Amino acid sequence: MPNLARLTIRYPIYGWILILACLVGGLHGIDNISRLEDPNFPVGQAYIITPYPGASAAEVEQEISDPMEAALQEMSQLETVESKSVPGRSEVKVELKENIGFDERDQVFDEMRRRVSEAAMRMPPGAGEPLVEDDFGDVYGILYAVKAPDYDAADQHDIARTISTRLKLVDGVAKVIQVGLPEEAVYIEMDHARLTSLGLSVQELGQFVQSENQVVSAGSALFQGRRLQVDNTTTLTNVDALKNLKIGQAGSTEILRLQDISSVSRTRVENPFELLRHNGEEAFLVAVSVAPGRNVVAVGEAVDARMAQVVQTLPLGVSYESVYKQHDVVQQAINTFLKNLLLSVATVVLALCLFMGWRAGTVVGLVLLLTVAGTIEIMYLMDIELQRISLGALMIAMGMLVDNAIVVAEGMVVGVRRGLSAEDAAANSVSRTQFALLGATVIGILAFAPISLADDNSGHFLISLFQVIAVSLLLSWLLAITVAPLVGSYLLKPSAAVDESALYSAWYFQPYRWMISFGLRRCWISAFLIAAITGSALFSMQYVKSAFFPTNNTPVFFVDVRFQEGTDIQTTARELRDMEEALLGTQDVEAVTSFIGRGTPRFAATVSPEQPNSAYALLFVQVADVEALGQMMSQARESLQALKPQATVQTNRVEFSPADDAKVAARFSGDDPKVLRQLADAVLAVYAKHNLLELHTNWRKQSMQLVPVFDEDNARVAGVSRNDLARSLAYNTHGEQIGVLRDGDKLIPIIARAPDTERANLADLRERQVWSPSARQYVPIAQVVTQFELEPVNSTIWRRDRIRTISANGTPPPGTNTNEYFERVRPDVEAIPLPPGYGFEWGGEFEANQSANEALTYRIPPAFGLMFFITILMFGAMRQAIVIWLTVPMVLCGVALGLLITDLPLTFPSFLGVLSLVGMLIKNCIVLVSEIDARLGEGEPTIDTMIVASLSRLRPVALAAVTTIFGMSPLLTDAFFREMAVCIMSGLLFATLLTLVAVPVFYRIALGKRIQA
Repeated sequence: MPNLARLTIRYPIYGWILILACLVGGLHGIDNISRLEDPNFPVGQAYIITPYPGASAAEVEQEISDPMEAALQEMSQLETVESKSVPGRSEVKVELKENIGFDERDQVFDEMRRRVSEAAMRMPPGAGEPLVEDDFGDVYGILYAVKAPDYDAADQHDIARTISTRLKLVDGVAKVIQVGLPEEAVYIEMDHARLTSLGLSVQELGQFVQSENQVVSAGSALFQGRRLQVDNTTTLTNVDALKNLKIGQAGSTEILRLQDISSVSRTRVENPFELLRHNGEEAFLVAVSVAPGRNVVAVGEAVDARMAQVVQTLPLGVSYESVYKQHDVVQQAINTFLKNLLLSVATVVLALCLFMGWRAGTVVGLVLLLTVAGTIEIMYLMDIELQRISLGALMIAMGMLVDNAIVVAEGMVVGVRRGLSAEDAAANSVSRTQFALLGATVIGILAFAPISLADDNSGHFLISLFQVIAVSLLLSWLLAITVAPLVGSYLLKPSAAVDESALYSAWYFQPYRWMISFGLRRCWISAFLIAAITGSALFSMQYVKSAFFPTNNTPVFFVDVRFQEGTDIQTTARELRDMEEALLGTQDVEAVTSFIGRGTPRFAATVSPEQPNSAYALLFVQVADVEALGQMMSQARESLQALKPQATVQTNRVEFSPADDAKVAARFSGDDPKVLRQLADAVLAVYAKHNLLELHTNWRKQSMQLVPVFDEDNARVAGVSRNDLARSLAYNTHGEQIGVLRDGDKLIPIIARAPDTERANLADLRERQVWSPSARQYVPIAQVVTQFELEPVNSTIWRRDRIRTISANGTPPPGTNTNEYFERVRPDVEAIPLPPGYGFEWGGEFEANQSANEALTYRIPPAFGLMFFITILMFGAMRQAIVIWLTVPMVLCGVALGLLITDLPLTFPSFLGVLSLVGMLIKNCIVLVSEIDARLGEGEPTIDTMIVASLSRLRPVALAAVTTIFGMSPLLTDAFFREMAVCIMSGLLFATLLTLVAVPVFYRIALGKRIQA
């Protein structure tokens, strides 16, 4: 292989082309590269929602959920099938296996739709068409709360449609949805006395409405060679037309208008699907998602501008406020990265100039800047977005990027000071180190392969980590052996030759000279001390707290509020008023958005929306200071729980964890709901003993239902069936839909119901009438119902893989470590005896952590084996490879000390830091061992030769560690990478100090008698 350093110096045009390509490419890349908050990764989840009006939760479970689960469970691509059965609705959640990527996901969902369609054919009469939500992973990162206080529901729908239509025209917008729009209906109210006197059933009333309002083809006629369509346009397009609808019996002249016998009004429904308020005022939400691969910042700014324009064209009084702006979050992250990048570069250059002189420092600093700029352009060409993981990868690589250039620059400085020309010094430095640096760079890259290339969720999420580190480190190696020599030839001038001993006479060489001399001459004692220190560190790791994923630093937290199952949504909304006022009166709270009846849209990739539930509400709280978020969450939970003791109040923040809302969860499976509840209650008692908070089960508490005791004998005599009774009860309670009113593009349900005075008191239900179709008259309900009873019932039934499963959930106090509390409750929970036929397993963060650890246990050994094999190939012998890899456990010395001092947990990102430490450490060891080998080959095999070789690598190894530590320091303020930065900084500091002594000592022992004293 030609010496690239000499070639570049002799033909500088090649070096300058490379410099300009990196600089211009970096400017082009930073302007055009896509920007996201989190990386795109396949959310392998889908929901199949099937309505079954009138059915109990148990009936839904057996008749809808079970056959649906049976059809889906045959698919080999599914990891789990989980169902939630509630009165009138089945929700089946499927989760794909983690190795299903973007390309395969659509095909799997197509197969799933076919199986759902086949299962729908076996559904009982009355079940609705299953709705498959396979776009569950779509992220709506731009949320606006729109207020139109002086406009009715129809006007608000028109306003929302106008906004959505205009926003969809913005280039880069994928979808626009509305949340919380008011629902309305046309109510026909007729008291039972009028119905009885007219002898008109609700079903017949519905037939009158449908016959006049149904769209039916009237055919076509041939006229003068042309085909004319016969018009049959419905006239029922407004409430007035419905009021004037003529009602009468065939053959009779007694014709009445509908308004003569009933009250007809168009108003909001009493039991809406969802409600939304912003800062206590009614609003609806407009949510915008950005097309994949587009620049979120650019698209978001365009959406903001279009939204401002659209609102100016809307009727007077319409206003909007931003609830969440993903593009602002991303832009802030980019700005922080650029600031940290400049800080890191400045810090690295300053440290290099301090220890190597300004000339060498400038060489290495320029290589660092070019590497980062070139990496960003290559990321653009590879369609790798700037997002949380790729930015973190650049920061992780920051300290590693200068390693190659430092080694080359150090060799040039030494060569020039020994009297060589700049060209000869560069050529000599590169020829001695280029292959060792390349092998060490490849090993450093492979350290990230076990996680980033994994075929699971973590791999999909973190793949850009591996890609960016691979690109940046390989580019840094290329620039180190080309650009660094070129720039060094301009700045490093030959001087009077000095003896090598004079090169290592500086004050910072003397302590190391003493240590390495002592270590090599008393190698066994030194090896024992090093092993003792490493063993102590490994022992102390048991005292380090552990967690899975850290929290996010988005200045937002959530308050999940759950009332007794079956609570009416209007009651939930009323009870929430006090909570909203309390939060809005709290210092540093900027805004509160209330989602009543369901959760937020998925505004970030790691957020999992709550499914519909009238007893549920979520308060989306925006705060001014993210640093005080933990304390605010704790205070909010305590105050709101005291304010509404009948509710379950949970506070959460945006997290990266894929676990469910429960941090600690114990799952029991079996057949009998009573036994399952008893087991769950026993677990909740254990949680309470250990001071866990927010204790609940996913089945929640039983709700009450009104059960009419049907008298079969009297009913048959009266000609009344159970369906007749059900329709009558529906009419006398929430109403029965008998048709739709067509108002332009809106289909407004027409609902017949009893007046308010008759629906208000349940005690009067037995006094109402039920229509007998055979007798064609009304009979008292009391004639066919002996009494009404209130009974407790399971209104929510969860199943997992077709087995009834209950989860007992708890959360540690805010600011505490989940794993610590989990270990406290684990023995007591696992000691609970299980009846025969019942199963138990842990969920929550333990399950997610265990899954990740199992995957790592499977992947890390092959990756480390490949790294070890490359080390053997580099030296052509086992001895050097074994010496180098004996130092790997030393990375834990500083890691344990750093995490214990800062009281931070070992999280998943910090584990990434440990892997990167392994790569850094091996790289330093390879440089050191290769230099020792070269010196021993060129001179006498003595301890003094090993000492000089070690001294010659002190400065590049130490500088590489120092620059990495300084490069990591900006990440100490980042919530996601804080623990990782501490691991790398403390781990590298102590590991470098140990390995600078350990590698020569171990190598001295390995060489044995070949080394003379």
